[in-house]
Amino acid sequence: MSARKSTRGGREPDVEAVLDELYVTPPAQFVSRRAEMALAAKTAGRGEDARRIRAARRPTLAAWAANLLLRSRPAESSRLLELGPVLREAYRTLDASGISELSEQRRRTVSALSRQAAQLALEAGHRLSASVLQDVESTLRAVLADPEAADLWAVGRLEGALTPPSEFPSGPERPAGTATKPTRTAAPPPSARTRTKDELAERRRQRQERLDQARKAAEEAAQRLHDRRAEQADADDELRQCRDRHDKARQQVSAAEQHLQQSREELRQADHEQREAEKRSRATAAALTRAEREAREAEQAVKRLSTRRR
Repeated sequence: MSARKSTRGGREPDVEAVLDELYVTPPAQFVSRRAEMALAAKTAGRGEDARRIRAARRPTLAAWAANLLLRSRPAESSRLLELGPVLREAYRTLDASGISELSEQRRRTVSALSRQAAQLALEAGHRLSASVLQDVESTLRAVLADPEAADLWAVGRLEGALTPPSEFPSGPERPAGTATKPTRTAAPPPSARTRTKDELAERRRQRQERLDQARKAAEEAAQRLHDRRAEQADADDELRQCRDRHDKARQQVSAAEQHLQQSREELRQADHEQREAEKRSRATAAALTRAEREAREAEQAVKRLSTRRR
């Protein structure tokens, strides 16, 4: 996992590595783990990383298993990614000698990797149902059939199962340019039974399409709900911190006001004592003046009396 220097001298996980880890987290733990990672990034001052982490959508069980397979079995996954272009080129050029062998290799590879994905999911605490396993197989077939699907899976952050645009042909077709025997008879019109089967198949396809859309909408709604709950948890945590700071500041203000009141009382007492001291000072000064005057008068009286006796 790549990392970068923290402003505090430690190492912070790169957001790409964080997202890689998040998408192999079991779906049941995805939301709580996402909130934990987003909060850690926000606390570290990496606001944009926190936003990207909060924007991550919880994968379906099949998508998670496919992500887990890619991360846990890199060699086998690389072989599957390499097989896709070979198969697509073989079918494009209608190389009859190689299609049969490659088709069998495709079937064996998809089957083996699907079993590995199921085993990895089981070891992580999730048993894949038959329908989920079918979605995993569908994803792997899409990787082989569609280069865009292969690119998506190679990132390792699938949110939902992939569907191949079309199945590969079951066998070799006539190479391009091969002459065909002309025929004068037109193809017979489809029978009523064939038309009925086609109509039933079309209705089933439409029902399945509506069901897939409804499931996708439900997953998106559930994801939005989880996102809002995570945002609410962040807001609640921030509110608690603000309230704590507010209570602490209020306590400090109360202590300061109490200290100010005490200081004002001490100032009033000091003013009173100063006024009393000033009164005493003035009284003693007046007494001193009187005493000095009386002393001078007494001294003068002594002098007069002494002069008369002579």
